[in-house]
Amino acid sequence: MKSPWNICLATPLFLLLPIHTWASPASEDQASARYSNGHTCVACVVVVSMIEQLAQVHNSTVEALMERLCSYLPEKLFLKTTCYLVIEIFGPDLIKLLNTDMNADVVCHSLEFCKQDPGQPLCHLYPLPKEAWKPTLEKARQIVKKSPSLKHSRSSSDICSLPFLARICQRIKSAIKNSVPFKDVDSDKYSVFPTLRGYHWRGRDCNDSNKMAYPGRRPVNWDIHEDSNCNGIWGVDPKDGIPYEKKFCEGSQPRGIILLGDSAGAHFHISPEWLTASQMSLKSFINLPTALTNELNWPQLSGATGFLDSISGIKENSIYLRLRKRNHCNHRDYQNISRNGASSQNLKKFIESLSRNQLLDHPAIVIYAMIGNDVCSRKVDPVPEMTTPEQLYSSIMQTLKYLNSHLPNGSHVILYGLPDGRFLWDNLHDRYYPLGQLNKDVTYAHFYSFLNCLQVSPCHGWMSSNKTLRTLTSERAKQLSHTLKKIAASKKFTNFDLFYVDFDFQEVTEEWQKRGGQPWQLIEPVDGFHPNEVALLLLADHFWKKVQLQWPQVLGKENPFNPQIEQVFGDQGGH
Repeated sequence: MKSPWNICLATPLFLLLPIHTWASPASEDQASARYSNGHTCVACVVVVSMIEQLAQVHNSTVEALMERLCSYLPEKLFLKTTCYLVIEIFGPDLIKLLNTDMNADVVCHSLEFCKQDPGQPLCHLYPLPKEAWKPTLEKARQIVKKSPSLKHSRSSSDICSLPFLARICQRIKSAIKNSVPFKDVDSDKYSVFPTLRGYHWRGRDCNDSNKMAYPGRRPVNWDIHEDSNCNGIWGVDPKDGIPYEKKFCEGSQPRGIILLGDSAGAHFHISPEWLTASQMSLKSFINLPTALTNELNWPQLSGATGFLDSISGIKENSIYLRLRKRNHCNHRDYQNISRNGASSQNLKKFIESLSRNQLLDHPAIVIYAMIGNDVCSRKVDPVPEMTTPEQLYSSIMQTLKYLNSHLPNGSHVILYGLPDGRFLWDNLHDRYYPLGQLNKDVTYAHFYSFLNCLQVSPCHGWMSSNKTLRTLTSERAKQLSHTLKKIAASKKFTNFDLFYVDFDFQEVTEEWQKRGGQPWQLIEPVDGFHPNEVALLLLADHFWKKVQLQWPQVLGKENPFNPQIEQVFGDQGGH
C-alpha cells in the first residue's frame, strides 16, 4: 500500500494539493518534482506545528493532541478515518521527536518530508535551533533511524496511484483540467451538484436531463410549459393568458456575468482556523470537505459571481447579486471560469469551458481578470518567467477573437488591469504569521522566505525581501496593464464592446481605512497573497460604481417588474 502521509497532510489543510498543481502552469519534470516536494515539506511543517501548538495550548501530551486533532475532522472524504490511520503509522515517531523539543522543521527533515538537496540552501520556517543544525538533525535521525514509518515517507505519496481510486481521480482531474462540472448528466456544462466545478462555479441546472435547458439562454416559447433558462420564471398568468417570462422579462435586457480569472477571481481561501491552535474546535473544519472539492476556492462567495450572503460582515454584494437585484430575470446566470495558476498564457487551455451560444443565449458581461500570474512565478529568478507586453498582446487578441466568435451580439468585455503587489510586503512582512502568533516566532517575512526557498511561493516577485525585485515585478505589472488599456482603446469587435478598468487597490484600501480597518486585513492571512472576501467585495463595489458612472449600458436597465417576480415566484428556486 502506498503512503497515506499525503492524505494526512491534507487532512487539515492540503488533502488536494495535487489538485492545486493540476491547475498550475505546466513545467519541466524536474521542476515539477521539486514543486511537489516543496508542497509536501510545507504541509508537513504545518501539520507538525499544529500538533505541537495544540499540545501547548491545552497543556496536554502530544499523543492526546493528535487524537484531539483527528476528532475535530469530519467523516466526509474519509478525513477522520485517514487521520487516525496516519497517527497509527507516524504517531510514535512524532511523539518521540516532539518530546525531545525538536521543532517542526527538524521533525520534517528527519522524516524526509523536507530535504536539503546538495548545493541548495536549508529551507526552514522557524528560527534555527540553538545548537548547530547538523548535530540537531543527526540527533533526530538517530531517534527514528529504525522506524518503519520512514519506508512510508520514502514511498509514493500520490493517493491516486491506489487502484480503487485511480478511475475516480482521473475523472476529477479531467473535470478540473477542463473547468467543467464533474457531475453533468446532459453535458451542457451546468450541474445540480455544488462542488467539483458544479453550481458553486456556474448557475445551477434546472433540468440535468435536458441539454437545451440551462442558465442564460433565451426562453423557449416564452417558457410556457417549463423553465428553459433556469431563472425560475415560467408558466402563464391565468388572469390574462400572457406567459410570465414574456410579461416580466421581454425587453428587460437580461444578461449574465462571466469571469475569466485566476485564483483571486475564484476566491482562493484557506481558513486560519484550520491551523491556529488557539482557535481550533469541532466547528473549525465543517466546511473543509466543501473547500477541498472546490480546489480550496470559494467562488460562491467571490466578488464577481458570489451568490451566497457574505460572511465578511460588510454590506457590499458581488457583481452577480447586483445584476440579479437590478433585474430578477438574470437569476442564476453566472459563470466563474477561473483556475488556480491561470494566466494570459494558459487561458486558451480552458476558455472553451465557457458556455454561451450566439444564437440561443442572452448577451453577457465578461470580465477578464488575470491579475497576478503573468508576473508571478515560484522560480528563484522570476523575472525571465514574466509575461512580456508583446506576449500579452498576442494572447489577449486570441482570447478576444475567441470571445467574438462565441458571445451573443450585444455583449460586453471588460479587461482588468494588474495590481501593485508591493502592498503585500509593505503591510505584512513584520506581522506574525498565523503559525507564529502563539510564540511570536514566525513573521510573514519568515513565511515568504520559506516558500521562496522551497520554490513554491505563489509570487516570488512580490513576496520577497528584495526591494529591487518587488519594484521590477510592479513595473512589469504596470506595463501589462498599459497593454490591456491600449487594446481596449484601439480594438473593435462585432459582438461586444470592449472596456478597461484599473485594479486600483489603493482606493479600496482607503475606503477600508475610512471604516476603521487596517490594510493588512484585506489579505488572506494563511497564504499572505490573495485578496480576501472583504477586499473582493470592495473591489466589486468599486467596479460597479465605475461602470455605472462611465458605461451604464453595460449593466442594463432596472426591471420594473422585479416586485411582481418576487410576489409570484418568491426566491425563484434559489440557487
